[in-house]
Amino acid sequence: MKKIFFVFSLIALFTLSCKNKSAKDQVIKPTAVVEAYQSTFDSTAVDSFFKTHPLLQKYESDVKQLYRKHQYHYVWFDKKGINEFANLLYDKTNNLEDEGVAINVPYKDKLDKIHTNLSGNQKPNTEIELLHSSLYFFYAMNVYHGLDTEKSNEIEWYIPRKKQSYISYLDSLLANPSLINKDEKNLISQYFLLKKALQKYRQIQKKVKWNTITIDSSFNSYKIGDSATAIAQIRERLFLTDDIKSDSKSAVYDKELSKGILNYKLRRGYLSNSTISKELIQDLNVPISERIKTIMINMERCRWVSSDVPKSKELIAINIPSFQLSYFKNQEVVFRSKVVVGKILNKTVIFSAPMKYIVFSPYWNVPTSIKKNEILPAIAKNPNYLAQHNMEWNGNNIRQKPGPKNSLGLIKFLFPNSNHIYLHDTPSKSLFERETRAFSHGCIRVAKPKELAIEILKDDPKWTPEKIEAAMNSGKETWHTLKNKIPVYIGYFTAWVDNDGTIHFYNDIYKRDELLANLLFKQ
Repeated sequence: MKKIFFVFSLIALFTLSCKNKSAKDQVIKPTAVVEAYQSTFDSTAVDSFFKTHPLLQKYESDVKQLYRKHQYHYVWFDKKGINEFANLLYDKTNNLEDEGVAINVPYKDKLDKIHTNLSGNQKPNTEIELLHSSLYFFYAMNVYHGLDTEKSNEIEWYIPRKKQSYISYLDSLLANPSLINKDEKNLISQYFLLKKALQKYRQIQKKVKWNTITIDSSFNSYKIGDSATAIAQIRERLFLTDDIKSDSKSAVYDKELSKGILNYKLRRGYLSNSTISKELIQDLNVPISERIKTIMINMERCRWVSSDVPKSKELIAINIPSFQLSYFKNQEVVFRSKVVVGKILNKTVIFSAPMKYIVFSPYWNVPTSIKKNEILPAIAKNPNYLAQHNMEWNGNNIRQKPGPKNSLGLIKFLFPNSNHIYLHDTPSKSLFERETRAFSHGCIRVAKPKELAIEILKDDPKWTPEKIEAAMNSGKETWHTLKNKIPVYIGYFTAWVDNDGTIHFYNDIYKRDELLANLLFKQ
């Protein structure tokens, strides 16, 4: 290819003097082209580079597309040599562990040599140029994108993932390198909260001994007033995790420690009581290295969530491991409820769909699998089974009539999907008082369904709380179509950080962390 010798204009992406404008106001035009150096290189050099750098071949297509866009101008050099963003990118890849990424940087020795021997007025070098372009895509794919969609689907994560153009985004970073330090365009805010928690737990790991809490064989449980060496060790552990504000070193179980136990149990999703059981001590003894891995695993899951999701005007999110539903309006939580999810043999699927209908006094149309495996055998043993359970034949199918004993309760919320999963009430209210709430056939039971309906229909004058109550108890199935569809996201996060920095760890009920860890920490 003949070299092209003309100068591209540097398009001003935003005015630096507009200091009063927020980051949102500083809009970057996607068509903008950033060219920092007027020289070009021969396009055949790209093929030669990847032949001699096989560890980077997976980025070859992206690199070629990048330089076709820029007509083979150097993008990592300016008149002074290697540009600012090239140095920043090198620093970021040297600290990938801060991003929760456990992977070796390809050709790190070569990069180290380049950046430790920088000198002014360095002339553009094609190998260095292509090495940095490949390094950029390596960084973007591991920090922004994470595992390939095929891999995340293999571990049963079916929430659609947003396609990103990292080629276009490079122009933005070249114009304003600081964007890479808090990239809310590509990553949701929960990622950065987990990143801070990761830093904190790593500091604890480096500076403090995470000693095993020891108990004698006769131990059953501790309660307020008891005294034991283990109590002092528990106090020390809860101080490290910020569940208590100070460590008095006391071996007596006092009210201060009780508050710490309650804080810890709240963060773990356990029942709220001050008893220290064997199971709780076993949980406190989980190595800090395992907690760090859990944080990294959930940072990876954050990469799979489109940054547009939290910006939705309305959003219902269910986190399976925490057994909790959260309803957001304008990015603020307006309602929360405990939920029951699918048992291990009937796992609730990780996916998303828009909620379209609310059904009051619903029929329960018995799924074919339940009819075959449970209902028909019961009928064979007891011919009056259907009548006794308020059920009836509906053609070749079986359904349960509306009423307080209906398995769906008095209301259900539909977001049509191929998984046949929906939210619903239940007559089995006692299950919501359990720590582990995985009992359903896959659908999600809501502890406060009436309150959820009231919140959803809050702005519809036709549906007052009284009318909702009446419709739920009418005994007649009534469908209501929502004026505005509400996105429903069913996710799986075993670590979650509140806006105040409090980290919650939840039990991996479906053993999905182990599958993901095998992919992330295989090297």
